[in-house]
Amino acid sequence: MLILGFLLGLAVGAIFWVWQQVQLNRYLEKVLRPLTAHSSDVALLIPDLRHGIRLFVQQRQQLQQLLQTYEDLLEFAPVGYLQVDEENQLLWCNEQAQKMLYLQRWQPGQVRLLLELIRSYELDQLIGQTRDRQKSQVKEWVFHPSCEDVTAMSEVKSLMLQATSLPLPLGQVGVFIENHQPVVDINKARERAFSDLAHELRTPLTSIRLVVETLQDRVKPPLDRWVNRLLQEVDRLIHLVQSWLDLTQLETNPTIELHRQSVEVRSLILSVWETLTPLAQQHQIEITYSGPDTVSINADESRIYQVFLNLLDNSIKYSSPNTTIVIEAKIVSEHNNQEPVLQINIIDSGTGFSQADLPHVFERFYRGDQSRSRITSSQSHSTTTIVGSGLGLAIVRQIVLAHGGCIKAMNHPHTGGAWLQVELPGVVAISSSQDYI
Repeated sequence: MLILGFLLGLAVGAIFWVWQQVQLNRYLEKVLRPLTAHSSDVALLIPDLRHGIRLFVQQRQQLQQLLQTYEDLLEFAPVGYLQVDEENQLLWCNEQAQKMLYLQRWQPGQVRLLLELIRSYELDQLIGQTRDRQKSQVKEWVFHPSCEDVTAMSEVKSLMLQATSLPLPLGQVGVFIENHQPVVDINKARERAFSDLAHELRTPLTSIRLVVETLQDRVKPPLDRWVNRLLQEVDRLIHLVQSWLDLTQLETNPTIELHRQSVEVRSLILSVWETLTPLAQQHQIEITYSGPDTVSINADESRIYQVFLNLLDNSIKYSSPNTTIVIEAKIVSEHNNQEPVLQINIIDSGTGFSQADLPHVFERFYRGDQSRSRITSSQSHSTTTIVGSGLGLAIVRQIVLAHGGCIKAMNHPHTGGAWLQVELPGVVAISSSQDYI
């Protein structure tokens, strides 16, 4: 009985296939009938046309399979993806995008305006820029989800998102979305742990330093040099801990403890240089200044002092012996004719920054190329790698930002050395110029 049913089904399938071929031949003959009056070889074209149609059907099936594969990949991708048409109507999005963007009111196959579903003007702006410029765009922003359920609003948290868009045919735009909030949370937890550790370290380090100071008076030469070395290392640890706490405090609240007053910058730089004179004389390094004789800015004097102390200390460390550090100060106007800013350029004659280091010099704990070192003396060709905490320039950047300014790191085209450019707003007084300190 089963065999009979199988044969019957096979026969029905064969009859259906024959019927399709007959219908196809009739259709082709009908289409080609007007041509038969002009050529007797038209019948020979029917097999070729039939073969071409088969290839077309196969290619169409392959494209459909490929499209389905891409949709499956996007659906299960670890990043969100959405696609809008030329009118910014949402055509499709994967499950990850629905979760990240809280798309509770959208159903597959539904076409609705994106801004009605997602209250994110940053995302809408990104899509518009991509369509206008016909180039891929990248944007990072804090997304504040809207939730229809009022009771669940307290559980909905803001997310740090990064979107990468790409223009598509017919005015459509595709957007890949990554959730960076876990990274942000991890960094905050790490910084909080480091800050707690730094607070805990201050007390025992201070106690250790008091013990070492006591030993200094009791240990005789030549063993006293080891005590002095120990004191230097303890001071370095204390400085590192304090630098970390300062940086964390500035990043958490950039305007905290900024006691602004009128600060005369040239005198401040001179004071910093006097502090560093013993180190500069050790390596036969001098300084020159050009710019206004007197220029004052509204700033926190102790913080700005720290900025120039770190910058000039770095310049001395990385300069070659018997060279000059150049400091140039000038007043420049900001864009749109706003209030002027004080621009200070510090240029040394060392080896400069490597191209790989330049984007990272202001990052905390970043150590640059080990080839960036100084020659220890004019008679020796040996080099000494300078060891630092990796926090100095990070602190400088945060202090400058807290004052509403900016800082850049470059290599000077003439000296080949490091070129650090600081811009500070709040100029309150300017007088005549001179060319030296």
